[in-house]
Parts: sequence; C-alpha cells; structure tokens
Amino acid sequence: QPEDSGTCKTAVNVNKEGDLIMNSAYEKLTDCYESVKGELPFKPKVALVLGSGLGDYVKKMKVEKIISYHDIDGFPVSTVQGHKGQFVFGYVGNVPIVAMQGRVHYYEGYSMTDVVLPIRLMRLMGAEVLFLTNASGGVNYDYEPGDFMLIQDQIASFVPSPLIGTNIDELGARFPDMSEIYDEDLRKLIRYTASDLQLTLREGTYLQLTGPQYESPAEIRMYRLLGADAVGMSTACEAIAANHMGMKICGISCISNMACGMTDEPLSHTEVQETADRVAPLFRSLVSESIIRISDFLEQKEAEAQEKEEK
Repeated sequence: QPEDSGTCKTAVNVNKEGDLIMNSAYEKLTDCYESVKGELPFKPKVALVLGSGLGDYVKKMKVEKIISYHDIDGFPVSTVQGHKGQFVFGYVGNVPIVAMQGRVHYYEGYSMTDVVLPIRLMRLMGAEVLFLTNASGGVNYDYEPGDFMLIQDQIASFVPSPLIGTNIDELGARFPDMSEIYDEDLRKLIRYTASDLQLTLREGTYLQLTGPQYESPAEIRMYRLLGADAVGMSTACEAIAANHMGMKICGISCISNMACGMTDEPLSHTEVQETADRVAPLFRSLVSESIIRISDFLEQKEAEAQEKEEK
C-alpha cells in the first residue's frame, strides 16, 4: 500500500511538471507572437529553414523585412558558426516567405520546446508549408558528398519529442499521426523540379541525433541497419512540431560528408561547411524553383476546392 501511494505521488509530480513545461512553452510562444505580429510585412505562405550552406540564400530574395532573434523577448539564439539569428521576410518569385536564417539545436543546451519554438512561431505567422534544409552525413554507401537527398521519412527515436508534456490543444492533437510527415505531393513537385534542373536527387530516410559529437563507426553501422540514409543534429524534431500543427512539410538534405568509418578521413565541421558552400548555388536553385512550384500547386488546389464548394 505505501509503495502504491508513492507511485501515485510520483506520477502526479511528473504530470504537474509536464503541465508546467507545456503551459510555459505555450505562454512563451504566444508572447513571442504578440511581440512580432505588429512587425510582420505580410502573411508568409512558406516557412523556410536555412541549413548550412544556405545562409546567403536571402541575398537572392526580394527582402521586405528582417527581425533579429535578439529583438524577440525570450527567443532562443543560435550559437553555431555560420548560423545568423534572424527571420527574413521576402519574396521568392512572387511567393511570400519567411526564412529562418539560423536555427537552434538541442546540443546548444536549449530545451526541445525552445528548439521548435521558431517553427511554431512561423506557423502562427500564417505559414502553411515548412521547407526544411540541412547539411547531413551520408550513411548510404551510394551517396557522395555534395549530393542532395529528398527526405521521404525520418527516425527521431534518439532525441526527446517536442510534444512531451501536457498537450497544447490550441496547436494540435494529443497523438498526431506520423504516417506521412513529408507530404507526398510536395515531394513529387521537388522530384520534377530537380529533373528539370538536371540535378541528381537521392531519396531517403533522415535520422536525427542529439550531437554535438559526431557518431562513432559502430553507431553508423547501427543506424544503417535501422534504415537511415543520412544523419544530422536537427530537422526531425522540427518536422514533428510542424506536423502537430497541421503544416505541409518537405525537406532536402545536402550530403556534406560521408559518416564516420565510411572513409579514412576524420570528420570536421570545416569539411561540412566547405561542401555545403561548394554546392550552395545548385541548392539555392533547387529550393527556389521548388518553392515557386509548391505555391502554384497550393493555389491550384485552393481554387479547385473553392469551385467545388460553389457547386
């Protein structure tokens, strides 16, 4: 009997802690939105997360507004070299987007709710689509540094879920379906775009790890057995949060290096950045053209739905 009481008490404490975590996370999110909503130049259609190698992507945009993370009270700020900390609002073609120039990572010491806070905030800004990009390590022996991989699925079992704690009903369901995280229609559009640009596009499963250390050769062998084609330290948790909020999601990884043990060379962040920078012009073209086609596709779907309603 005393043991049962102790177990119940522990469960209550855990539930209270979960309530506090998620309640404070939602309060922080709404506070961040209140502090920026008056500054928004428009309602973005696409939220774009710029990974390594795409930091200068905004130079190709028609920029309307820049909001520094430092100007948003309580907002997490990236500490990784090459990751600026700002939201850039502008147009890719005629498509209004918000680009996240500098993401935050779990290994920087932030809570997982802080890591995905920017994604949730961009959804509150009005973004329908989340376009994720990253630099990752190739696990598949068919890949080479500089390849692009369209993310068709993910493994997030090695990082905490951003949904742990009492559910925030205002954001989404308690138990969200994960059978198609990366939207098949958007993936088709990106495939066609890569083909038209004469770019080789791999397709595979992305696995997120906490980092910041790179993986050991034994770990890489394990991840390959699990079905991973590429590994990295971001993205999957962001996709979970966006999926929870009902966003359409797509993602492309730049294979910046082959994972540990697959070559005789030790891994370094310098190698990751050099490869990402080398293929950045091709990456920019693929992302820009894909965004334009995704927007056209969504507008067509909206028009068809409206026409159906009127009938």
